Amino acid sequence: MATTTFLLELGVEELPPAAIDPLADALARGLSDGLSDADVAHGDVTAYATPRRLAVRIEALSDKQPDREVERRGPALAAAFKDGQPTKAAEGFARSCGVEVSDLIHLETDKGTWLGYREQQQGEATHRLLPAIADKAISALPIPKNMRWGASRIEFSRPVHWLVMLLGEEIVETEILGLASGRVTYGHRFHAPAAIELSHADQYLEALENAYVLADRTRRRERIREQVLAEAEVADATAVIDETLLTEVSGLVEWPVALTGSFDERFLDVPPECLISSMKANQKYFHLLDDQGSLKPLFITVANIESHEPQRVIEGNEKVIRPRLADAAFFYETDRKTTLDARRKGLANVVFQQQLGTLADKATRTAVVASHIAERIGGDVPQAERAAQLAKCDLVTEMVLEFPELQGTMGYYYAQQDCEPTEVAQALHEQYLPRFAGDAIPQSRTGMALALADRLDTLTGIFGIGQRPTGTKDPFALRRAAIGVLNILIKGELDLDLRDLLSLAAAQHQALPKSEGLVEDVLEYMLERLRAWSQDEGITTDVYLAVRARGVTKPLDFANRVRAVDSFSRREEAAALAAANKRVSNILAKQQHDGSITVDASLLHEPAEVELAESLIRRRSEIEPLIQQARYSEALDVLAGLRSPVDRFFDDVMVVVDDESLRANRLSLLASLQSAFLEVADISELQH
Repeated sequence: MATTTFLLELGVEELPPAAIDPLADALARGLSDGLSDADVAHGDVTAYATPRRLAVRIEALSDKQPDREVERRGPALAAAFKDGQPTKAAEGFARSCGVEVSDLIHLETDKGTWLGYREQQQGEATHRLLPAIADKAISALPIPKNMRWGASRIEFSRPVHWLVMLLGEEIVETEILGLASGRVTYGHRFHAPAAIELSHADQYLEALENAYVLADRTRRRERIREQVLAEAEVADATAVIDETLLTEVSGLVEWPVALTGSFDERFLDVPPECLISSMKANQKYFHLLDDQGSLKPLFITVANIESHEPQRVIEGNEKVIRPRLADAAFFYETDRKTTLDARRKGLANVVFQQQLGTLADKATRTAVVASHIAERIGGDVPQAERAAQLAKCDLVTEMVLEFPELQGTMGYYYAQQDCEPTEVAQALHEQYLPRFAGDAIPQSRTGMALALADRLDTLTGIFGIGQRPTGTKDPFALRRAAIGVLNILIKGELDLDLRDLLSLAAAQHQALPKSEGLVEDVLEYMLERLRAWSQDEGITTDVYLAVRARGVTKPLDFANRVRAVDSFSRREEAAALAAANKRVSNILAKQQHDGSITVDASLLHEPAEVELAESLIRRRSEIEPLIQQARYSEALDVLAGLRSPVDRFFDDVMVVVDDESLRANRLSLLASLQSAFLEVADISELQH
């Protein structure tokens, strides 16, 4: 079969930047799935996109479906013939196949013999299949809100203006969204507005680049990155390139041109985060730092035009950013006139959650829990209480109302200006750490106490009103809160029991409708999040389950055990001992052993059981202090020495014997063996 390149491009008015990548990827996926469903072979599928176009190129697309043998089944043989003559059922089936009854075959199945027909069905030409495949792919695009334009009843994210569908040199003729397909595309709106006629699908990228359009998303992103870095080098500065901002800017331009502008140095009196938020959120600018890491009064903007007078473009951007930064400075100066402490009364007017009260209520609850945690981890209790009381006060400041992403950050600055203790101010910033996977945890004890207390209050409260996360819905970000708690406890090496913390946090809420079993419910939810933590640490599920079975409720202790078992699982002895423990579990369960681990030495007759009992006693005495000190790896190293006596026991000793006392004693010996390993984990869960 011959192959060629297929190109589909849908020309639109400027799409929202955040929608471009998802739409382009969905279009590529829809076309690929459609071709797969039609059994049409093809090579690489590549999505392209700019603010004014969504496109997909499919390489080495087969010109037709493969021929295939089609089998049809007719009536059962018993119903197809009577007295050796075909019945009407047989004749009707033959007519439907376009053949004589004599041309039909017999099909043998497990349910009997049937009349049948086989024929070679020729594959459909690809160009005949593409219109329906493309229409379906475009119709299925994940557009959150469609619009209409003009007098048309057609709907799409933005008005559509042209449709290119080329299979090699040939136009795939169809009509989609009211547009007739063709070979005409358009370049840059200002630099090359004239129509561009494509003679072949392979011309696409080159033709557009000659018309000042970089349709390749990756190339456009990297072009912006290179230009921003080059501009920063000229300015003797370091450009901070936020990947999310980079993607957004790439979705705003077709032909990026980076330019450097400046703003008044007087604005540097405002906390840099405020200026950066204003530049990023409002103007999509990249900010610059000096060699000391301080903000420079410069910014880099990315224009969508190669101007003959770039200075005028720069001046226009400087004119726009000036009032934005002035607003930030005004908010900052206005906020400084009122202390955080004076804002506490305003928290009573802000609802945290209707059934859980206001932010003032949350602050009161959090203060109790934070104080308790600070005492347990060697922190300053009064400072932890104070930090909890002030934690949400910056939410009612002008700056945070304008830039919500600055919550915590502005609390830190305002607390400093109010002469609050340094650690209190630091804790106000650290309360939201970690914000995402891999983010830092709080460094101060007060920050740890506040970050933990705030999340624990939210978890118990939201679970307590019956709004636990379900499926993809997690409006209160409880998964992130749970993982944040676990990370702080583990990375901060805080030996705290989750059940105790949750019990304290739950006790601060009043009359929760789902209070029964609340602590255990939240505890189970949080411990299950340790599965994801283990995976991030490169630890297999069976190792996680081995420790999970132990019922550990201290995350730090859980982490120490998991790492020890993970190391043990790589030892030569691990497979044999895991299998032995599994066998022990099965025997004890089947024999309904009472759980006793007391072994009567006088009933030990076989040399192998005597050896195992003595080895167990000796090694138990060795691991006891190691377990107390959480030196689990060393404890498992000691227990690994049981492999030989365990193997000999199962080779030489019959456990289930007629003598009841002898059988019970041997079961107790096995229970003692199992309990020794259970001091660390249930290694019977390990897979080998």
